[in-house]
Amino acid sequence: MTMLYYSLNKISPKVNFSEATIHGQAPDKGLYFPENIAALPGDLINNIANYTNEDIAYKVIAPYVGDTIPAEVLQKIIRETINFKFPLQQVTDKIFSLELFHGPTLAFKDVGARFMARCLGYFLKNEKKNTTVLVATSGDTGGAVADGFYDVDGINVVILYPAGKISTIQELQMTTHGKNINAIAVNGSFDDCQKLVKQAFTDTGLSKKLSLTSANSINVARWLPQQFYYFFAWKYWADKDHPPVISVPSGNFGNICAGILSMLGGIPFRHFIAASNSNDVLSGYFKSGVYSPKVSVATISNAMDVGDPSNLKRVIELFENDLDKFKKNVSSFSCTDEETKQTICRINLQYNYLLDPHGAVGFLALEKYLKKQSGQKGIFLETAHPVKFLDVVEPVIQKKIPLPTHLQNISHRKKNVTTMDANYEKFSNYLLAMG
Repeated sequence: MTMLYYSLNKISPKVNFSEATIHGQAPDKGLYFPENIAALPGDLINNIANYTNEDIAYKVIAPYVGDTIPAEVLQKIIRETINFKFPLQQVTDKIFSLELFHGPTLAFKDVGARFMARCLGYFLKNEKKNTTVLVATSGDTGGAVADGFYDVDGINVVILYPAGKISTIQELQMTTHGKNINAIAVNGSFDDCQKLVKQAFTDTGLSKKLSLTSANSINVARWLPQQFYYFFAWKYWADKDHPPVISVPSGNFGNICAGILSMLGGIPFRHFIAASNSNDVLSGYFKSGVYSPKVSVATISNAMDVGDPSNLKRVIELFENDLDKFKKNVSSFSCTDEETKQTICRINLQYNYLLDPHGAVGFLALEKYLKKQSGQKGIFLETAHPVKFLDVVEPVIQKKIPLPTHLQNISHRKKNVTTMDANYEKFSNYLLAMG
């Protein structure tokens, strides 16, 4: 059976998973959304410890892929996507960390980027014309996409990131590959980068000359496999009679959107927390019922510096545009840079556990929520390795963090990056010059 996807703007025709992946965004500028939420077998939910991670991931994603990828090919894609660990570590008596930083670029986005790269490579294997993958990043997406798509035949990658607003290691991870990976440092914010990408997709003149797709979480092949984390968390959760609260560091809302989808698909999570830094738009939406994007500000948890989160529209759709249902299942929380630093320092001293700035936001949100909920426990998502934020974390804990082996030589690599103002004409000319 083929799962179809419709545009949230409700104008463009429905498409299958292959078409949604290749095009990224619908012609009417809307995000693609699955026609149905896959109801997963009760045995998978109730006896999940009996399944391997590969089996779980296949059962979760197969309904969304439909018949666009043969089963044996999809199984191979999954094996290559999740061939690293996803441990659940206890930090306090009530709080656990789901560590999502054990992939090649030390960030949770490795899963979505690797899955999408392999799906897109399969879909385009017989195409004679190169496809250009555009991605705007506020931090970790760029490195994950660069690694996932590096040297894939028939695909050029263009990564846009805000100049001077990401960590040193994040920048090196997306600017030192060469070959088919191209990086642009934009003089502006992440939202400026995202606007350039969105404008490129709606530029009919450009789309006639280039085959474009997106590798941001607006692409279903990046967004949907993020469900895997939540099924793994449920697998490792010991007390199935008392499901956990889940706290998700939230920027563009793709990760928490996948988590909510996993809950609607059958995992009995108790509640979700959207944990934000100073770029908090959800609390305003909860108060007024009106979504009002804002200009993003730079913080030390830079991957969450998003003032106009694309995937919030998908979350609203998951709750059928019912604000009361949304608020019943999801709480909003935000914290300052100073609170983030204090949390990193306190948890390191008290529990000998080292948080990255994004995980610290998730931890603090969960800690505050659980203080008001007697007897409950929860999981926060540790979305990146602290070593990616040496500039922030080392001064806070006043210690050196050892670099993982595969990162020890990264500082010696030559950066290959183009600096550009947030000017669409310059950006489109750059893309045309690439061919």
